[in-house]
Amino acid sequence: MVDSLDELTELATTAGAAVVGRGMQKLEAPHPGTYIGAGKAEELARECRELGADTVLFDDELSGAQARNLEELFGCKVMDRTALILDIFGQRARTREGKLQVELAQLQYLMPRLTRYWTHLSRQRGSTGSIGGEGESQLESDRRKTQERIEKIRDELLIVRKQRTTQRAGRQRHQWPLASIVGYTNAGKSTLLNALTGAEVLAADMLFATLDPTTRRLRLPSNQNVLLSDTVGFIRKLPHGLVEAFKATLEEVVEAELLIHVVDSSHPQCAQQIEAVNSVLSEIGAMEKPVLMVFNKVDKQGAREAAELLCQQFPKAVAVSSREKIGFDTLFAELGAMLKPIRDFVEVRIPHGEQKAISRLHALGQIVEQDYSGPEAWFRVRIPPYVRHEFERFVLPEN
Repeated sequence: MVDSLDELTELATTAGAAVVGRGMQKLEAPHPGTYIGAGKAEELARECRELGADTVLFDDELSGAQARNLEELFGCKVMDRTALILDIFGQRARTREGKLQVELAQLQYLMPRLTRYWTHLSRQRGSTGSIGGEGESQLESDRRKTQERIEKIRDELLIVRKQRTTQRAGRQRHQWPLASIVGYTNAGKSTLLNALTGAEVLAADMLFATLDPTTRRLRLPSNQNVLLSDTVGFIRKLPHGLVEAFKATLEEVVEAELLIHVVDSSHPQCAQQIEAVNSVLSEIGAMEKPVLMVFNKVDKQGAREAAELLCQQFPKAVAVSSREKIGFDTLFAELGAMLKPIRDFVEVRIPHGEQKAISRLHALGQIVEQDYSGPEAWFRVRIPPYVRHEFERFVLPEN
């Protein structure tokens, strides 16, 4: 409970709020009208008046009626965890796709709560005996407009998904494997992508620093080309509506051949964070993917020992520091082994004048042996099958 409130405090700070107090209550079940008990609600209302608070945040999702009743009691705005996360996503989205996905999630969250916004309008009984008034008319109008906007956004996101499919098909023509970086928010995913590929993705010590996916090419020391895709960070109690709305973005995870699960090994709750990430992966149907566990931030005090213990629990795991580039040799070796494509092992002789072919061989192949001393350059090399035709005229017959 305390850890969850600590995270809620971080979320509030990320959203730009200053936290002035907190409270908690143990109940067998949430109160249907106010979520918390009546006595606790009165106590918090007094605190809000004394502290001059303008917003109260709840760590679980509230119904529209609960939020409305609490606002009347507290005399200030009331938000639940889902609304707060949606607010942060709204601030962080930069691309049109990201903004559409956030707006969709916000509207889906708003739909069942629209009644809350029109209680100030009259609810007079009409001449026919039915309950009616401006509130009902405005509510129906808003529901219709909201539903129409939801349908329009879904249509636009379908176009985005088709574009992503086209982009993915273009990448697959190169036959480069796709590895998707996943992990809890603020685990260091963007920092790792930047360190490995030279990308310039925003990497900040805050929750949900980046929302929009970025894909970059990584060339391993073995000359293997790998596409690395950074994705939105996950969090405990991630709203289901957000997962649904971000399906287009999360397709990069579903389509990946390998998941690189980045974990902040310095965090005291890293085990719970791993569970939270696995929960989302299960929800989007990606739990069966091969996973390389990357225990990050070993440069922090006490984190290396924690990372070493964690590495013993997972068969495929490495300990690194993305910021200091510690452990990258081991990371490259594991990536190469887990993404190792089927390669043709050939022996070739290329005339020294064919510099373009020699350069191409070095760029695409994994050179095992080479000799430039004779009239022709000689190589024993592993090359991807899809480029063999480029070197067929230089390939020596097998003994």
